Amino acid sequence: MTESSAYTPPKIWKWEAQGGGAFTNINRPISGSTHERELPVGKHPLQLYSLATPNGVKVTVMLEELLALGFKGAEYDAYLVRIRDGEQFGSGFVDVNPNSKIPALMDHSTEIPTRVFESGAILLYLAEKFGALFPTDPGIRPECMSWLFWQMGSAPYLGGGFGHFYNYAPERWQYPIDRFTMEVKRQLDVLDRRLADNRYMCGEEYTIADIAIWPWYGALVLDRLYNAAKFVDAESYTHVLRWSKEIDRRETVRRGRMVNRAHGELHEQLRQRHDAMDFDTKTQDKLEAVA
Repeated sequence: MTESSAYTPPKIWKWEAQGGGAFTNINRPISGSTHERELPVGKHPLQLYSLATPNGVKVTVMLEELLALGFKGAEYDAYLVRIRDGEQFGSGFVDVNPNSKIPALMDHSTEIPTRVFESGAILLYLAEKFGALFPTDPGIRPECMSWLFWQMGSAPYLGGGFGHFYNYAPERWQYPIDRFTMEVKRQLDVLDRRLADNRYMCGEEYTIADIAIWPWYGALVLDRLYNAAKFVDAESYTHVLRWSKEIDRRETVRRGRMVNRAHGELHEQLRQRHDAMDFDTKTQDKLEAVA
């Protein structure tokens, strides 16, 4: 960023057209719906409205983990929300999440249907609802909650900070990239030190802390996020890499990554999920083959 392009903030900021960059067409400084649109409701108690971003993957991995553990009440319908088309600003979605961010969950198994938004809140809600993937030991449970909320507080620096300026901004400017790269590398070092002496984030037990952190930081070091693994020297974080690869091998994680995915290889895209058989019969490659 040169001196000639320095920005002098006005006394009062006003909303004007942005100068390019991804998501410009949907960014706005106000909340609420922009159009009327009801959300579909499927046959299962749990209704998920999402997209396979890191935050969305957290919840679909969690649901697939619960189903693998035998919790039939965790069956769910997952509907794709195309955020670049502004579908999160439809009236039905805003009713579930007034913050207009994916993922959003409706639980119809309760007497009055329960809405849950924010990915960390959804993980905690499901863990407590089914009594799984959340330590019961009072000495470990607070550790798990701490790492869960560490992720919720840290990931905006990775996504909204580093990811935006490195991958989505209309131009690449050194100052913000340096600033957020430094913070992301510090976060990776925090994880690497923790995982040096622990198989998972909370010891030997795989928990919602791992499910929350992996879609962001695991994806980064496995070079699935912003094409930035080499840039941040991911290979130097050996313990994070070991942990990331172990979780990546889980069948539940493979399935969770497919749900609500609308990019990448067609056989890895299950844009809507209503039944376990959908993974075998309704991936995008199969649907397009018969279209």
